[in-house]
Amino acid sequence: MSTAQLYLSTAVFLLVMGLYGVLVRPHLLRKITALNVMSAGLFLIFVAVAYRGPEAPPDPVPHAMVLTGIVISVSATAFGLLLIRRVLEVTGRAELAVEPEERTAANRQSVTGKRPSPRTEQRDARP
Repeated sequence: MSTAQLYLSTAVFLLVMGLYGVLVRPHLLRKITALNVMSAGLFLIFVAVAYRGPEAPPDPVPHAMVLTGIVISVSATAFGLLLIRRVLEVTGRAELAVEPEERTAANRQSVTGKRPSPRTEQRDARP
């Protein structure tokens, strides 16, 4: 396996892993982390494309795009964290609402008669 193939296979693995995290995880912080993993995969693809062999220097254009992408990724991550903080202040939680699970939990409480945890009471008290 050549170096470029190793970079590409690792990049595809990171992209798939990040996409899985974005699609499956309801917590917003985990989604941002998954987006950063995906961006690392994209940067690795650009590095693999820039590779010309052990003797030749790499193509500078993809490297410049990776550096620009890193700056944009850091800025987008900071903005996303700011949005998560705002969502946390307004709603009291940093997750996307999943109504079917909440309904199931509420039905389970009514059947078992168990008192809900303080966290559940706090979540239900929100408007």
